[in-house]
Amino acid sequence: MTPYQRILVPVDGSACSSRGLSEAIALAKLTGARLRLVHVIDEPFVALGLDGTPSGAGELIEVFREAAHKVLADAGAAVAQAGVPFDSQLLDSFDGRLGDLVVKAVQDWPADLVVIGTHGRRGVGRLLLGSGAEKILRQSPVPVLLVRSPEAHA
Repeated sequence: MTPYQRILVPVDGSACSSRGLSEAIALAKLTGARLRLVHVIDEPFVALGLDGTPSGAGELIEVFREAAHKVLADAGAAVAQAGVPFDSQLLDSFDGRLGDLVVKAVQDWPADLVVIGTHGRRGVGRLLLGSGAEKILRQSPVPVLLVRSPEAHA
């Protein structure tokens, strides 16, 4: 049996996420693995008014969920077209930070590998934006494959 039979792939609909997904699909085809696509709704602060109280939160959350389902459906279509078995999971970050939720998903499934598309930011850009990929890399109990986007090479 090959070591990577269960590959978890966080997706967000971005170009770098798509590049990570492409690499995960290629690897799954080589190893006969199953993919789990994970999307985290990670913008709860938008649902709060300036004073920190809910402001139409229910409607905004529903908009985020619809967008998240589209991200998962689009990623799933690419995986299905490649003939790779998969399932998907939608997570809300209202119960934790993106990196923590992905690491928990890795443990709960359990995955053998995580494949993440990343921008490869450095310096101030990384400090200001934070790095979900870095948190996952540091805390994951399984190997993590970081796939840099083409613009990261420029």
